[in-house]
Amino acid sequence: MSATPLADDRLIVAMDVPNALDGLKLAETLGDAVSFYKIGLGMLTGGGLALANELKQEHGKRIFLDMKLFDIGATVENAVRGLAQFDLDFLTVHGDPYVVRAAKEGAAGKEMKILAVTILTSLDRADLDSALIKPGEIRDLVQERAGNAFAAGADGVIASPQEAALIRTLPEAEGKLIVTPGVRPAGADLGDQKRVATPATAIADGADHIVVGRPIWKAEDPRKAAEAILSELHSPQANQPNRG
Repeated sequence: MSATPLADDRLIVAMDVPNALDGLKLAETLGDAVSFYKIGLGMLTGGGLALANELKQEHGKRIFLDMKLFDIGATVENAVRGLAQFDLDFLTVHGDPYVVRAAKEGAAGKEMKILAVTILTSLDRADLDSALIKPGEIRDLVQERAGNAFAAGADGVIASPQEAALIRTLPEAEGKLIVTPGVRPAGADLGDQKRVATPATAIADGADHIVVGRPIWKAEDPRKAAEAILSELHSPQANQPNRG
């Protein structure tokens, strides 16, 4: 029998559970198989910040706080400055250049990385049309937004795995992070995601980190589900870049 894969921080588990207590139970179940967690807006009123702090300070986990901040520059800067005091690893903001610049000001002097959201992985062209977003292929709009965010100082971007390879071709992407939600193991329910790929494909196409939620925490055996994804991340497919 092959050895269980060691924790690999390329896998970020989305804690899309109701509250901090359920989050702690999930972290205990996953144990040392998972080293990186995403805590989002949905858990904010359920003790999300307290959970983030506990997992970081007491359990040595890395934390991605997915707030997708969007407001006037001064408000974003102040919000980020407050969140930066928690010594978390990643924080998301909308990819508009003025938002990114304000967030970087708020994070000045801290290690927390500012990740810019390009276009949500739950959206398709019909959704963009109803939101009055300019015409064009989603992949082209994502690449353009990513380039603008990098130019504004973003440490990385959030994009679907289907756009990761395209973003990697940007000169501005050199040394920057690409984090991809919308990752589903083969055969998994897509849920509300519309632009998806498997873990190995996402990594091969240029993602630094993949975010996986329901396929792990809704699994009958969450740790086994996480370990299967970790095995895929160490497969030949994941480690043969396909970024043309």
